[in-house]
Amino acid sequence: MIKVEHLIKQYGDRYAVNDISFEVKKGEIVGFLGPNGAGKSTTMNILTGYLSSTSGRAMVDGMDILEHPLAVKRKIGFLPETPPLYLEMTVKEYLNFIYDLKKCSLNRKAHIEEVCRVVKIEDAMNRMIKNLSKGYRQRVGIAGAIIGNPEVIIFDEPTNGLDPKQIIDIRNLIRELGKERTIILSTHILSEVKAVCDRILIINEGKIVADELTENIEGALRGNRRIAIRIEGPSAAVLAGLKKIPGIIYAEISVEHEDGSATYIVESKNEIDVRKPIFYMLAQRSWPILSLEFTGANLEDIFISVVDEAAETADTKNTKRRI
Repeated sequence: MIKVEHLIKQYGDRYAVNDISFEVKKGEIVGFLGPNGAGKSTTMNILTGYLSSTSGRAMVDGMDILEHPLAVKRKIGFLPETPPLYLEMTVKEYLNFIYDLKKCSLNRKAHIEEVCRVVKIEDAMNRMIKNLSKGYRQRVGIAGAIIGNPEVIIFDEPTNGLDPKQIIDIRNLIRELGKERTIILSTHILSEVKAVCDRILIINEGKIVADELTENIEGALRGNRRIAIRIEGPSAAVLAGLKKIPGIIYAEISVEHEDGSATYIVESKNEIDVRKPIFYMLAQRSWPILSLEFTGANLEDIFISVVDEAAETADTKNTKRRI
């Protein structure tokens, strides 16, 4: 749905975006991570047509953004970090204004009512936007972004400044929207990415430094996979069975519990998912799994590690050039 090829945005001698390439499939929710100044917003602005690139290509549904700007913009809904709301308007007036601005051809009344139902702001239709809470204003911004039923939605820090309840509500809304649309979520809140996104892109100093499925990123960037699994059964026999499973390179008993179960730490090769073989082995012996979770570094640690490693690599290259 989205294809970026060797994209560069240069300001004088400074590269805001430096030769990045990636693709986003239809129906995928992708988290776009990076520290401040990494190039996230520049990339988002190029994808939405607000900025032109210095070189490279950005395409949506096979159309080059520079060659077909209006057609591409009809396919994209964009929610910037600060939603562009007119505070003196009511919600209904604002959404009708956006409808006209986008030259939407759908049935006006039915479409706006449907959008309000999806983002759950039906009860605020006749209220002034200035009188709404920040969470409701964010919902109004999302409603404006999805007017016209765009196939792609780009969110730039959608939960910034919201309270925990509002954050959960917006996350649930993004997941719901992602069932029928392609979504790019630019954020610095790592727990948000883990809760919502199918895939993670990490950008640093204008370059893509990581591109992995959310469920695989810890193993992909940290080496072997580690899981903690609690199993009910004779611990010695369970441990022996785990060690015989192909792909498992390490297993040990971590804790033995009073109810006859034990928690085991299992490490496997990164490219091998051992969850199914473990399940089948235990099911044959009627040893139930009580819990299973991946362990190891959290997403925050991985993010810092990847960014630091990229910076060290860049410093090494610069030193070699000077030598």
